[in-house]
Amino acid sequence: MPSRFNPDPRGFVRDAATGLVWSRSANPLGFPLPWTEALAAVADLNRSSFLGFSDWRMPNRAELRSLADHGARQPALPAGHPFQDVFLGWCWTSTTKAGNEAYAWNMHLEGARLFFSRKDEHRLLWPVRGMGGLLPRTGQTSCFDAAGAQTACAGTGQDGELRLGAPWPEPRFSVRGGEVLDALTGLCWLHPERLDPRPLDWEDARALAASVGPGWRLPGIRELESLVHADRADPALPDALAALGRVEAEGFWSATASGFDPAWAFVLYARKGAIGVGFTAGREFPAWPVRGPERESFGGGRWRAWDLP
Repeated sequence: MPSRFNPDPRGFVRDAATGLVWSRSANPLGFPLPWTEALAAVADLNRSSFLGFSDWRMPNRAELRSLADHGARQPALPAGHPFQDVFLGWCWTSTTKAGNEAYAWNMHLEGARLFFSRKDEHRLLWPVRGMGGLLPRTGQTSCFDAAGAQTACAGTGQDGELRLGAPWPEPRFSVRGGEVLDALTGLCWLHPERLDPRPLDWEDARALAASVGPGWRLPGIRELESLVHADRADPALPDALAALGRVEAEGFWSATASGFDPAWAFVLYARKGAIGVGFTAGREFPAWPVRGPERESFGGGRWRAWDLP
């Protein structure tokens, strides 16, 4: 089987799964820095033709999350990866937290959680280049400064300026009886008005999802995360989906167990857009059942970003 990651002797790594190119060093600067300084540091890397290229950028949240392996720990990267200088800390993304624009999304390399931090906090920079058109756009279209004030996007290098990734189809969602088809992923979700808001433990959530009918199941964390709209908050869902029924739950269980600790499983915090974990034995979150995907709905069975581990 061909390797997913292909290191180049010049110091970068090509990811065959996404088409992105990463610096082989996960910490090329050697130190953490605030968000706006990290964006400026990328511009400096480009002026100096870092590793022979001048089109590096800070990854958006979808791009950085594509490196995560949810079954791995310390670091939460795929087994056999060729990366170096992997520090078990938080890495910045270029995506601002909607609703709290003085914050930006960052991922923890220890266990693949994704939360938001103040832009004046110090985090690592892991630069990326390449188009990576197999990943979807995050939905972010606006840019913000460190204080959270909206600013012109030109030249910022923020997610809202670059808007990289596969565009969302229009319309993206269509209602079919008691379910909602997502044309981006081919997945059919239980209609929001049919969701049971009761917090369940993980096994009960899996059983409830399966009880909807043949083919229904608890979604993986990447499938759940595909619903996030990075320009929305409370809930962090596309308008067309949120309009179908208010999503009251703070978060939803995924079927993805945590490689960091088998007593935990990954959770989408749908109101915030964050990715965390829950204690599987606790009655903490409800389920959002899914079935599919329907291959013809997203390009005849092409590779999907949601097939990553």
